[in-house]
Amino acid sequence: MAKWTPKHEAPEPLEGPVVATITGGTVIWFVLFLAQLPFYGWFDDHGHLWWVWTCLAGAGLGLIGIWYVRRRDAAIKRARAADGTPGAADRSAQGAA
Repeated sequence: MAKWTPKHEAPEPLEGPVVATITGGTVIWFVLFLAQLPFYGWFDDHGHLWWVWTCLAGAGLGLIGIWYVRRRDAAIKRARAADGTPGAADRSAQGAA
């Protein structure tokens, strides 16, 4: 069996509104948790209580994710500023808007 080797280089990773995406997902998980609380008894009776706690865990992990991506974005901006990359100030201003 031959070893697989890539025939082309991997594409650059896509950059987008990472902080906004993670924040939006965290909010959705927390809203789902709150929406399920009034039905806690029904979930318990039918053996689906894990749905409630999954939403809370998603919200908690999302908070960790928000912390992580904000620090990552700040580190990327610091590295660009330290390198003197042209347009670093423009890109950081766009990210703040």
